[in-house]
Amino acid sequence: MLDEVTSLPNAITIVVHRWEESKGRHVERVTGRGARQAKGTMAESFPMNGGDGTYSYAKNSHYQREATNVAKEMINEVIAEKLDVQSLIASSSNSFCIADLGCSVGPNTFFAMQNLLEVVDKKYVTQGATSESLEFQVFFSDHASNDFNTLFASLPPSRKYFAAGVPGSFYGRLFPRSSLHLVHSSYALQWLSKVPEELLDKTSPAWNKGKINYTSSSDEVANAYAAQFQKDMKIFLNARAEEIVVGGMLVLIMAGLPDGIHRSKFPLGVFYDSLCSSLMDMVDAGLINESQVDSFNLPVYAATPKEITEVIKDIGCFSIERMEVADPRSKLGSSVNVPSLIMHFRAGLEDIFTKHFGCEVIDELFERTFLKEAEISSALESSYKKGNQLIVALKRE
Repeated sequence: MLDEVTSLPNAITIVVHRWEESKGRHVERVTGRGARQAKGTMAESFPMNGGDGTYSYAKNSHYQREATNVAKEMINEVIAEKLDVQSLIASSSNSFCIADLGCSVGPNTFFAMQNLLEVVDKKYVTQGATSESLEFQVFFSDHASNDFNTLFASLPPSRKYFAAGVPGSFYGRLFPRSSLHLVHSSYALQWLSKVPEELLDKTSPAWNKGKINYTSSSDEVANAYAAQFQKDMKIFLNARAEEIVVGGMLVLIMAGLPDGIHRSKFPLGVFYDSLCSSLMDMVDAGLINESQVDSFNLPVYAATPKEITEVIKDIGCFSIERMEVADPRSKLGSSVNVPSLIMHFRAGLEDIFTKHFGCEVIDELFERTFLKEAEISSALESSYKKGNQLIVALKRE
């Protein structure tokens, strides 16, 4: 069992769990100095709630899992059609390397990696090879503050891959050049590297007074978020272009909106507005200061296919194999369990609220939001329902 993950300055700490069919399983920890992460945006770190407690991400992430399952069929199809496994591993001793960027603490990452492993293995067999000759290396990557202890303690015991942890922001290099065959990232890229600076400048038209996100704010605020997303996405894609082998693939699943749909219709914006309303209620009750709310913004952005396409074409290193706007509600049923969704939001957002407002107000914030269940449910019904999830499959040229 993994005891701890130690992070050294300017070093990459790798935790390796080895799987051997004939000898069972053992755990080996290796800590060593690696190449420094390439210069890029200094990303803020707000990890999902760790551990396995009531408010943990591990126990409050099944909505994200179901949303990811919506993308499964498309991902399987594009890998089967576009990924030449046999050619990719010709120079890598039959070793196929997969990375999950923004893995969090599980269990969703394990389901996603198992699916990718199976479809790659199947494609390899259809190309005339034997499954037994292919070995898999899976890299689980997230910010160094991520709960890697819980992640590795819950690794599936019967997995058929070697597992390693790579701490660091994906807004910069994480791996050696041309070392990865397939990169996956699910519900992580909507997190910006930082809050746009204009939002905190009282003299700027984009000062976001009394709001915590852009979905119900002015065009100036929305444009600042969009510009930050464009900068971050370019850094992300440039880094992956160096790490992925020619012919390898990059699969992205993220919150998004179709072209032409106004940001105010974004379903997640309903929850952001409800949290903001709860914060303002707490201001009125004298529990927090209004200036604390004015200086707080969630660094989360839902892009459109047009925005994604523009960045990809500008980078010029990837071809777009598939891009779809999917509807995760198709897996969640017609009715939405608002209290359950609020628990999911707490698991994902508690850390960022705690760092700004302090841990003593968190229970009050979410308890007040729970009381807005009817209001949230009504707002969700009037939000855009046909698709708020982007699925993008890119191939390294």
